[in-house]
Amino acid sequence: MDRLIAELDPHGEVRDFVKQAIRAVPRHLFIPRVGLISPRDKTGKAFLIDRSTDPNTWLDTVYSDTSIVTQLDDGATALSKLDGDYTSSASAPSTVADLLDLLDPDPGHRVLEIGTGTGWTAALLVQLVGGQGGVTSIEVDTEIAEQAAKNLSDAGFHPNLIVGDGTKGRPEHAPFDRVHVTCGIRTVPYAWVEQCRPGAKIVLPYCPNFGANHSVRLMVMPDGTAVGRFPGFASYMPIRSQRYIPDQPARGPEDKHWVTTRIDPRTIACAPAGADLAISTITGLSSNSMKDADEDGELFRMWVSDPATAYSWAVAEWRPGKEEYSVYQVGDRPVWDEVVDAYFRWVSWGEPGRERFGMTVTQERQQIWLDSPEHLLS
Repeated sequence: MDRLIAELDPHGEVRDFVKQAIRAVPRHLFIPRVGLISPRDKTGKAFLIDRSTDPNTWLDTVYSDTSIVTQLDDGATALSKLDGDYTSSASAPSTVADLLDLLDPDPGHRVLEIGTGTGWTAALLVQLVGGQGGVTSIEVDTEIAEQAAKNLSDAGFHPNLIVGDGTKGRPEHAPFDRVHVTCGIRTVPYAWVEQCRPGAKIVLPYCPNFGANHSVRLMVMPDGTAVGRFPGFASYMPIRSQRYIPDQPARGPEDKHWVTTRIDPRTIACAPAGADLAISTITGLSSNSMKDADEDGELFRMWVSDPATAYSWAVAEWRPGKEEYSVYQVGDRPVWDEVVDAYFRWVSWGEPGRERFGMTVTQERQQIWLDSPEHLLS
C-alpha cells in the first residue's frame, strides 16, 4: 500500500484525506480474478493478470498505479482474446485520487456517482462522506452492477446502487452536494446540475477526444447554471450514450478527396493541451495519431473525424524530407482545413494553456470560454 500511495502522488499534490481513504479501502477486494492490462505504449502487447495462476503478479499489479480492463465490447468478447473495445475498467489509482481531490467531499455530503464499475470508487466515497446512505451510484451495465454490488457488500460498504442511465441522475435522492463521474463526457447532462443544491461541485472527465482529454470541476450556482475550469488531465471510456460513430469508408468516388498541406501534422498532433481543447471546441472534431513505418520508410499519421457522422474524416501523413504532406479526406466537410484554422486561431491568442479555459452549463447549452464566461468559444 505504501508503494501505491507513493506512485499515485509522486509530487505530493493529493491531500491526506484522499490517501487515508485509499488506505482504508483495499483495492484488491474490487478487482476480478482475471484482468486485462493495456500496454503503456502502442508498441507493446496487452496481457492478462490471473489471481489463480500467478497471484504475486496479480497482487503487484493491483497495488500499482495501473488501470485494469475488466470488460471488452460490453461483455461480448472474453478478456482472454486480448483485443476489442475497452468498455469497463478499474481506473488507475492516481486518476481516481486526482478526481476525488477535486471533488473535495465532506462528511455528511450526499454524493451521486455516475459509473459504479468495480465499486472501488463508490466505497471510497462512502469512506469519505460517512454513513451508508449518502452515496448513490448508477451503473448502466447489469452484469457489472451485480458484481459491484457483491464487491461492495463483501467489503462492508452499502451505498444506494442503481442500474440505469446515469445521464438522468437520480432525482428522488436529490439534492446532491457532489456529483462524481467515472466515464468520459462530451456533453454534460443538465439533470446533474438540476439535481444539485447551490454550491455543489460536479467533477468529470471531459473527453472530446482531440489529443488530450481534461478534468472539469464545475460549481453549481444559485441561478441553476454550473461554471468551472479545466484543472488537469483525465481520460475515461466514454459514457455509452455519448460514444463516437466509427469512421466508415467513402461511399463512392465523389466522397474521396486527395489534397496536400504544408502544415506538418505533428505540429498539431503534438500541440499542448490548451490547443487540443481550443480545437475540439471550435470544430467539434476528434483526432487520433500514430507513429508508424511502411515499405516507404518512417511515417506519422493523424486522423481527424466528425464524431456525429461516419462519413466525414481525414488522415494527414508526414514523411521525412517532404515539402508538402498528403491528406486523404472522406466526405464534403473540409475537416483538416478546419483543424488547421482552429490551431492557428489558438496560436493568435497567445497559445493559452488549458487552465485558462472554462465551461458553463445551462439548461439550454454547454459553452466553453477563454479567461472569462464572456469570451465564448462555442
